[in-house]
Amino acid sequence: MTALPLLESAVAPLSPVTKGNAKIVDESPTLDRLHRGHYSPPWSNTSIIGVAGSSGSGKTSLSMAIIKELSLPWVVILSMDSFYKPLTPEESASAFRNEYDFDSPEAVDFDVLVQKLHDIKSGKKADIPVYSFEKHARMENTTTIYSPHVLILEGIFALHDQRVLDLLDLKIFAEADSDLCLSRRLLRDVRERGRDIEGCIKQWFAFVKPNFHKFVEPQRNVADIIVPRGIENKVAISMVTDRIHKTLSIKSDEHQMALRRLGQVCEDDPLSPNVKIIQHTNQIRGINTLLMNPALSAEDFIFYFDRLAVMLVEIGTEEGVKFKSSTVRTPIQGETYKGLRAESEVSAVVVLRGGSCLETGLKRVIPDCSTGRVLIQTNFRSGEPELHFYRLAPNIAEHQCVLLLDPQMSSGGAALMAVRVLLDHGVREDRIVFVTYMAGKMGLNRLMSVYPEIRVVVCRIVGDSEPRWVEQRYLGC
Repeated sequence: MTALPLLESAVAPLSPVTKGNAKIVDESPTLDRLHRGHYSPPWSNTSIIGVAGSSGSGKTSLSMAIIKELSLPWVVILSMDSFYKPLTPEESASAFRNEYDFDSPEAVDFDVLVQKLHDIKSGKKADIPVYSFEKHARMENTTTIYSPHVLILEGIFALHDQRVLDLLDLKIFAEADSDLCLSRRLLRDVRERGRDIEGCIKQWFAFVKPNFHKFVEPQRNVADIIVPRGIENKVAISMVTDRIHKTLSIKSDEHQMALRRLGQVCEDDPLSPNVKIIQHTNQIRGINTLLMNPALSAEDFIFYFDRLAVMLVEIGTEEGVKFKSSTVRTPIQGETYKGLRAESEVSAVVVLRGGSCLETGLKRVIPDCSTGRVLIQTNFRSGEPELHFYRLAPNIAEHQCVLLLDPQMSSGGAALMAVRVLLDHGVREDRIVFVTYMAGKMGLNRLMSVYPEIRVVVCRIVGDSEPRWVEQRYLGC
């Protein structure tokens, strides 16, 4: 992630942003009107900080110092160097002669940058270009940014374009002596970008220095904070990080409030018809009796839970998979059998760590099933679910059915986040089947009020405060 980007001037606060206002919105994707609750995950409306300054002014070092002081896993640095425009053959030849102006705003593809910032701000996945300074060209591969709570945009023109400024929550200008900037640039370009000293000095006086006075220095006027001395300015860095922490705390409180409000809105609603509770035959009741007996040995618990997991996954695939006719010839008698085949690929996403309890059952039903992972854990301080890790199949959006596996659901916060991750990666809502052993009624209603088109397969409806005991019994820890 994968896997999640100050001083000597007035300190402007980060704008508090609303995250997760829970309300009911009427939509009608089918003839029946669906009452869809609104939910925004904690990473939507990302706080974006812009750090501008001269080439060699220490923007990257300042950004890294802010990240280190924040001590959070969801802060990402996005360099504007990734958004240099592709060069024509003539421009590329000029670049290799150190005669192309990379220090003009015209060299930056602001249209693509603004679009990627919009995607990140709205909580979507953004594929970021990779630019090679050695080849003076964009590479074919990209990097992915998804779900950061804070993104630091650093570059000489981070505060230049008004469209970018409109998306920033805090604008910082890094100030440094010009001689220091030149020495830093020489060291960086020679060591990291394969340049020679003569070419670096040629670019400095031809493009960097004049464009600093023309385009870069005026950005001081729009900055909220001017930071002299870069990473040496400990007080400035501390003030920035304190402000970010306060903003994230406000967002967390708003997210928790939205979850509670969403629960209150749908508390007394009947279960959605898309929630399928498996029929409690004598066999199912017998297995449940064994599973809930604390005296059952660990080996027997795993054996019987795997039996139940197979049934849950089978019903989940029945709910989500469409079949087409297929005719085969039997191998011995040579008879014709008219059967069915799945129309397209089925995959699964395991919500760690509990979802791994259902994997044995999954593999017994679909041995070659492509399986992804998401790690969502509840912050013990705030009670807020947090996305720590995800890895999904690259073509998951094309799969006919995606099984989301988690053996227990109580408040529904983790399930809401997991479904949102799939939607942000192109999976259609009606192709998601949430498979769980037990769930609370309020959690189910929360989930179905926000995503009414998904389907849920569950064995037991339990109290909303049921502790997560299945994974502890199954995994032994």
